[in-house]
Amino acid sequence: MSPLGISLAIFLLAFWEVVGKTFSYESIRLDPADSHDFPAIRFDNKAAGSPRTTTTARCRAWPGSNDWPSDSEWQQLNTSLGGALLKPLPPASACYQGDQYNESTCRWLVNQAGRTHFWLDDPLSTLTQWPQGSTCTLVSHPQGSCTRGGFPEYVVNATTVKQVQAAVNFARNKNLRLVIKNTGHDFGGRSMGAGSLSIWVHNLKSFEFIPHYRVGQYSGMAVHVGAGVESWEHHNHMAAHNIAVVAPGGSTVGAVGGWISVAGHGLLTSKYGLGADQVLSNNIVTADGHFLTVDPNNHKDLWWALRGGGPSTFGVITSVVLKAYPAINITSTSLSFTVNPFLPLNRTLTPNSLTNITSFWNGVSLAYHYCAHIIAAGGLCYSYIYPLGNSSFTFTSSQTIPNITAPALTALLSPLYTQLNTLHTIPVTLPTLAAIRAVPYAGNSRRTGAAEPANTRYRSRLFPSYVWGHAMLWAEVFASVRAAVEDGGYTFHGIAYSPTAEMAGWPGRDSAVHEAWRATALHAILNEVQPEGITAEEARGRDARVQAYVDRWQELMPDAGAYMNEGDPAESNWQDRFYGSHYQRLLGIKREWDPWGVFWARTTVGSEEWAVITLDGYPAGQNGRLCRVQHK
Repeated sequence: MSPLGISLAIFLLAFWEVVGKTFSYESIRLDPADSHDFPAIRFDNKAAGSPRTTTTARCRAWPGSNDWPSDSEWQQLNTSLGGALLKPLPPASACYQGDQYNESTCRWLVNQAGRTHFWLDDPLSTLTQWPQGSTCTLVSHPQGSCTRGGFPEYVVNATTVKQVQAAVNFARNKNLRLVIKNTGHDFGGRSMGAGSLSIWVHNLKSFEFIPHYRVGQYSGMAVHVGAGVESWEHHNHMAAHNIAVVAPGGSTVGAVGGWISVAGHGLLTSKYGLGADQVLSNNIVTADGHFLTVDPNNHKDLWWALRGGGPSTFGVITSVVLKAYPAINITSTSLSFTVNPFLPLNRTLTPNSLTNITSFWNGVSLAYHYCAHIIAAGGLCYSYIYPLGNSSFTFTSSQTIPNITAPALTALLSPLYTQLNTLHTIPVTLPTLAAIRAVPYAGNSRRTGAAEPANTRYRSRLFPSYVWGHAMLWAEVFASVRAAVEDGGYTFHGIAYSPTAEMAGWPGRDSAVHEAWRATALHAILNEVQPEGITAEEARGRDARVQAYVDRWQELMPDAGAYMNEGDPAESNWQDRFYGSHYQRLLGIKREWDPWGVFWARTTVGSEEWAVITLDGYPAGQNGRLCRVQHK
């Protein structure tokens, strides 16, 4: 190559490194001069010794309180935002008698909206309804009236960093509760809050493939991803560029934000590690309103904390740079069987069904135990145990492994099927080679996303891999799973994978991710649908009942952590369960970067200093004012 060609190559490499760090919307930033006529959006400085806007107020401002911004201030904020301030109504208000009632709209919302992207594109809605307070639930013929409840009072439709900065500054300076939302794919209510200002990052959809990226010990392909990109969009971009990137398994989960800030799991967890392990750089607006690039060379405390230290805690992420890999294929098979011990003798058993309940549970235990072989091959087991009533249960699972041939997969699974048939008389058949095919992990560039609101409540633990090596402990652990399904009536959701520190590589192995992740073999979840309209007392009773089963898991596996994104917002001792030994270090970083407590969400670092005073006493709900905890 000529000297000119070498120079050009060096220039192009440097070009990709620089361009990959900021999007055009990140170059539009708030200038200190913007606050001259509107001091409510001025910056602050955490390094100034005593931040001038630190509040000693017992509670955050509340609509109607003396410190709530005036209408003119909200109008000035909207002007500063270029008209991006919204005050949307809950969509379900169309179903309630009153000015917003619309029968045809209500019918469409109830019957059709969940098949579209509507709920994900709504600035208020979250896909889990119960934290909102169930004050405006989506039903065809509701009783009473629709009120805002735990939904935010105002929403900033952020399309530039300037808008994010102005919103953060306004919330800090005016003592407002602040929340952050993308799609609302949120089981714990972190993206809502009564009386709050919400920063909606959903429309930060930019994506860029970087053929050559170099930082620290990493040199290779990367992608730059905007905070609003969802997993289905992420996969479409992968397909377009013929690459693979670790991404959420759920199509409508945000590929940035809270997913990577907690840990982030998906189909490639046992091959390339967690979502947090992929991060090479973060762009973020911190609590003082400033925009920073956080990477291995800049703001090293934040760099460590942002990868696994929790969402809605240290700032508003506007984009990230992630590792990218060559395109890969994935190969999957499914396994399922059902037990119905009271099937009439004259009824013919359907395929994969049995009547012996002991055989059923022994088979399920064997299937979960065999997942260790799938993990060792870099794959994942994804499964459910459903209670069907009348002592009947269904077990469904899929085994997915990257870059494996059909013959190799059948050879790997053959011993499992043999044992299910011969040891437990479970009539399952190993899929034929013709029925197994490899498909591109990235898909075909034509993925879409749809979702509808639900009332699912999650409780979870990360089962350590050592359980698989101790027969007696395994028997006790699995007996506790069986009891939760058989006696408790809960659905069990298990995802087997192993994101070890070795798999995480650099820089993932040195991060704030809970250490339990590095030794886990199964993400175990109990879920149920929280009934609408139950009282706070009934909710507390339900919590105590399911928690007894989770406590048994903790008793058997004291070092088991939990995945906050699919955990319980009412989790006791959440500091240890969600953060482990990292909590005190994270708390110090939180107090350093956010002495005002601008960023708050339940079970995030430092959140124990505040609590939502719910209007009805509903546990872990967001329908109430955020106030300081009064220590005795």
